[in-house]
Parts: sequence; C-alpha cells; structure tokens
Amino acid sequence: MILRLIRQPPSSAGGYLVDSSAFMTEKIRVEELERVTTITLYRAHKLNAIDPAMLDGLRQAFDDLQRKDHIRAVIITGDGTRAFSAGADIKAWATLKPLDMWKHWIPNGNRVMRQIARLPQPVIAAVNGIAFGGGLELALTCDVRIASEGAQFAMPEVSIATVPGWGGTFRLPATIGRARAKSMILTGQRIDAATALNWGLITAVAPVGQVLQHAQSLASQIASNAPLAVRMAKQLIDHPHTPENMEALAGALGASTLDGREGIRSFTEKRSPNYSGK
Repeated sequence: MILRLIRQPPSSAGGYLVDSSAFMTEKIRVEELERVTTITLYRAHKLNAIDPAMLDGLRQAFDDLQRKDHIRAVIITGDGTRAFSAGADIKAWATLKPLDMWKHWIPNGNRVMRQIARLPQPVIAAVNGIAFGGGLELALTCDVRIASEGAQFAMPEVSIATVPGWGGTFRLPATIGRARAKSMILTGQRIDAATALNWGLITAVAPVGQVLQHAQSLASQIASNAPLAVRMAKQLIDHPHTPENMEALAGALGASTLDGREGIRSFTEKRSPNYSGK
C-alpha cells in the first residue's frame, strides 16, 4: 500500500489528511507541513536498517520531491531515539549472490544516494542515535547534519569483510578529510557526537529527543528565504565550475533579458528580431 501522510496547517482541524496518489511504504513515512517535507525511516525495531523495500520507498519519495516546487526544505530522520539508521540490513543482503549484489543491491543504493545528493531542495539529516555504515552514507548525502548528544557514527564494513558501497569512500573524506576518513573506515571505529562536531561531520548537537525540533527550526529558516536563490546557492556550492551549471544559469539570464523575450516573440511572429542589447 502506497500512501502519504500530509499534516494539515495549524489553522485547520487536527490530524492527518491521506493522499492516496502520493508515496509511502510501510518502512518510509513522508509528512508535509507547510513548505517542509520530513522523511522518516520507519523500522525502529530493526534500528531503521535499510533493506530493499526501504530503498524503494526512498527512491519514490525523492522522485516525488523533484516535482514539488512548493517544498523548500527536506528532513531525513529515523524513527525512535536509538538509531538514525544502523546501515544496510545484513540479513537482506547476506543471502544475495555476488552477481545480484553487483547488479542490484549496490547500484540501487548508490542510485538513491545520488538522487538525495542532487535534490534541488536543501536536505537536513536529523541523526537521533547511531548512524553506521549505510546509515552514515545516507546522512553524508544530506547538505546539513544535526545529531543528538547520544549519537554515534561509524563505517564498520571492514569488520565484516566488505567496504563502504554507497559513497562512503569519497563522501566521508570530502567531509572530514582523508586522514580522519581513513581512520574511521580502516578501523571501523565509532566516534561520538562531540568528536563528529569537532571534525565537521555534523554542524550542531541537540539534547536527546530534541534533534528533530532543531532540524525543523533550521528547515523553517531555510524555507523562509527566497527559494530560487537557495536552490542556486546549493547548486553553486556543490558544483561550482561545471559546464551544466554555467549553461543553466546563462540560459536563465538570457531568458530574463529584453532580447531574450524579443527572440521568442520574433520567432513566434515569424519576423526578424530587433535586439537592443538589454
């Protein structure tokens, strides 16, 4: 069953509206409140471990968000206070054949991580507990990470004879530096919230049970700013010198000029353009 829970505005009656055309699985909860969408990993009894159904739910949710211009910020969090996500569900992938691992599990996870990283809206990770392996890789795709005081972070893949497979080997060094990333990945060591803050892995620490409120406050602050400026700023920070960025910005600038409008008008009117250089 695919559903979305849409929280009604404060001025309406309490409760939730159910929109059966939107996306939700039993392992992903999606809520919209005004201009902010919150996506919750919904497997607290499994420490919000990521399995194929959860990956599919994330993919659908972020496909939907690509088309939601009224949404100005996104929060990802985990259900409960014990875990943001313990990582990939070992039972789900341990039975896979190597070919299936190569063809499906790892590519599907990477596809979702890229999808989140490339979302036009800013994405905030509200890390409420442990973020290990694929859970940390999921948090690393977000633009901002806030953690509870009891949060812990680790890349423990080498302890089970594998390696980070969803972007950890390049996103973690880009965030905290190569030496610290090597220390975490090669040893599987856990770091606490204070260390994560000192290393730049997170930007703020909140009391246990309050991390989502802190994320909501930040999301509201982002959502109150000019949405196109926010999107362009994110794009420029993430991809400052790519030809695609330059082409997109140049195209938008050209379309906003008098000459840009004259070019379209003259084409539709089947006449020679009269450009003014303005």
